[in-house]
Amino acid sequence: MKELSQTQWVEQMSNDADSVIIDVRTLMEVEQGMIPNAEHIDIQNAGLFMEKVKQLSPSKNYYIYCRSGGRSAQACMIMNSLGFPNTYNLIGGIMEWRGETV
Repeated sequence: MKELSQTQWVEQMSNDADSVIIDVRTLMEVEQGMIPNAEHIDIQNAGLFMEKVKQLSPSKNYYIYCRSGGRSAQACMIMNSLGFPNTYNLIGGIMEWRGETV
């Protein structure tokens, strides 16, 4: 896992053809807005989170965020332990996000 500021996150992701954005917040949080093109996988639903993560390709690069950066850091560590070498946590989460949301 690598911790990235928003500037680093956006810059690295924009130059990454294998990037996948994952929002690990709850459905209620997601309804308030999310980063465009993000896939929602709620980390608080542990069983479903594990099931969905195991369907992902370990060869991709995962840019993960939550509300403030804690749950996404946890998601990165879980994914790393499952054989996903490239996970990037958004420092400060969506609370610090200054880009577009949908």
